Amino acid sequence: MSKRDYYEVLGVGRSASDDEIKRAYRQLAKKYHPDLNPGDEEAERNFKEINEAYEVLSDEQKRSTYDQFGFDGLDGNAGFSGGGSPFGGMGDIFEAFFGGGSPFGGGAQQRRNAPARGSDLRAELTLTFEEAAFGVRKELRITHEEMCSECMGTGAKKGTQPARCGRCNGSGQINVVQNTAFGRYQSTRVCDQCNGQGKIITEPCPECSGKGRVRKQKNIVLAVPAGVDTGHYMTIPGEGDVGFNGGATGDLLVYFNVQSHPRFKRTNFDLHLDFPISFAQATLGAEIEVPTLEETVRYRVPEGTQPGTVFRLKGRGIQKLRGSGKGDLFVKVEVEVPKHLTPLQKDLLMDFEKAMGGNTDTLGTQKKNNIFKK
Repeated sequence: MSKRDYYEVLGVGRSASDDEIKRAYRQLAKKYHPDLNPGDEEAERNFKEINEAYEVLSDEQKRSTYDQFGFDGLDGNAGFSGGGSPFGGMGDIFEAFFGGGSPFGGGAQQRRNAPARGSDLRAELTLTFEEAAFGVRKELRITHEEMCSECMGTGAKKGTQPARCGRCNGSGQINVVQNTAFGRYQSTRVCDQCNGQGKIITEPCPECSGKGRVRKQKNIVLAVPAGVDTGHYMTIPGEGDVGFNGGATGDLLVYFNVQSHPRFKRTNFDLHLDFPISFAQATLGAEIEVPTLEETVRYRVPEGTQPGTVFRLKGRGIQKLRGSGKGDLFVKVEVEVPKHLTPLQKDLLMDFEKAMGGNTDTLGTQKKNNIFKK
């Protein structure tokens, strides 16, 4: 069966622009796609025909050959590889119908020249105990990739522009067609001439060596909120590596490492403090001055307080993140046992023990036990 003229198949004139050819192809592909016409053999034949026509007319070199020599000029290229994949425009059609790229691998999601988000960066910041508790402004120096200011990210020398890759026609992909014993096999792969970028840089930018991006150091002022702890992190939007092909810039993730405190220990937003008091204070009760992170507060220890007793000072802990209020301060009483008593102090302590009905043998000056008298 003789083939129809490719321009006739797509319904365009021989002087049609690339955009007109692409637009006509999309309309026809959408109309005759097999998924939209299940079981319709005529629609399937039409779909193959318009794909074949678009494969040739969308490629500058093949179109020129076809215009000069017709189908005969293409006969020797049954196994050729080149741009203008017959499924090159199907990504847009599938996206319109199903919200995704083409199942044939030609969607923009899979192309190297499609916009891609830059990488996120991670940095660590050490804080003192007080800085983490009250918040602080810190300056952090980072190294990230920025868009080259000399070529504005094109990679080409100033005053020049990258050329569209002639092999893939700027798509970054080439379609490979092979005839096998089982029929015609078609696959898509990354263009080996432009490495999937869709463009060729003939005069690279001297500043970035054609990469379009440079590594630079930058100082960032960070407002650390009150209440952060070791393992917490902040996300600084847009301070990561610059994106590719116009994609979004990545973020900077700053992880905190909080130093310990000589007196306080932290559990979430609560603080814990071991506080020594004398034997007399624990026995008789006393008003003591307890240190907190902000100030010294007075607290009345009741008489008869036992060693290990814990009392709570409400709201004297750490500021809570993303919320109101603070944690509490838990104070654990440690009763100090006196050392190196004078003879007078020992006598007084033995008198106290006698008054309590105790055995003075357990204190300072020893009395012989009756067993020894015997």
